[in-house]
Amino acid sequence: MIEVTATIDLAALRHNFSRVKKLAPKSKIIAMIKSNAYGHGLIHIAKALNTADAFGVARLQAGLHLREAGISQDIVLMPGFLTAEQLPLISEHRLQIVVHHDYQIEMLLQTTLAEPLDVWLKIDTGMGRLGFTLAEVQQRYQQLKTSKNIRTIRFMTHFASVDEVDHPTNALQFKRFAKAKTLLPGEWSAAKSAAIMGFSDTHSEWVRPGLMLYGVSPLNNQSSATLDLQPVMTLTAPVISVRTLAKGEPVGYGSIWTCPEAMPIAVVGIGYGDGYPRHAAQGTPVLIHGKQAPRIGRVCMDMIMLDLRGHEHVKPGDIATLWGQGLAAAIIAEHAETIPYELFCSVTRRVKFIYINAA
Repeated sequence: MIEVTATIDLAALRHNFSRVKKLAPKSKIIAMIKSNAYGHGLIHIAKALNTADAFGVARLQAGLHLREAGISQDIVLMPGFLTAEQLPLISEHRLQIVVHHDYQIEMLLQTTLAEPLDVWLKIDTGMGRLGFTLAEVQQRYQQLKTSKNIRTIRFMTHFASVDEVDHPTNALQFKRFAKAKTLLPGEWSAAKSAAIMGFSDTHSEWVRPGLMLYGVSPLNNQSSATLDLQPVMTLTAPVISVRTLAKGEPVGYGSIWTCPEAMPIAVVGIGYGDGYPRHAAQGTPVLIHGKQAPRIGRVCMDMIMLDLRGHEHVKPGDIATLWGQGLAAAIIAEHAETIPYELFCSVTRRVKFIYINAA
């Protein structure tokens, strides 16, 4: 039976990782594998990136799953921790934490741990989300230094707009970042994918690639191909019907699209139940036999419909590519008014995952 399939190309993943190493040769790498490795499969991706220095995750449970799977690299819990009850488990499994709020410092000072922790002190240089301001950070650093629960302290910040190289907030954040480094000498991490590619001055001792690892350009107005990034996920589904409709015949729910002439249409067995974006615009391309066909009508739970005019020899059982090899996820995201991150993370459990080109 032909199924909706997400094919994960681990050779492409390793290629993209090699791009990080080439762009930031003096930096250690925290490979970001949050949200089930951006929907690509947490354990498979971590094992394929066995030369990464560390991994970044967003949930304690993900860190524990990695340890259970035998992953030995450093693991950084990017939001840190929420309760004191989590700290012994974090210590036991040698997880690192990001400290960004006073309540976390209070818990660290009041808790007794069997083994001390490695922490990242987060500084808000203009993201406006998590972290201490420059006016606060030196005092918080001194507080952490007094705790027997702390082994090492590194520093971290996050850039809000580096995907737009000329964004006016970049200069302000870079200025605050430079000042923070003078106040807090030591190991720093600031550069995510866009800064790795666009702002080499921010690389510091550690970089944190995320989106670029999965083959998507992190820079606005530059394609993944231009940046030598290869798609890791290719999402495919079978054609389940090909038929000809008469002029004026409606297609799909709500009859929002009607045939302008007698024409062939295809029905592809994928829908929002698989994670295909329901709000993808009319005309969103789908690849069949190496040629794009526009999507028509409403996205259904299990099906989408295509305009097959100009396509020959398409038949049930043929494979359509929704994004990936030959059709960049960024193009689909633009038609759906979203971002590639959301496309990847929205692929549902009923989709079959296949991993190819393991080392």
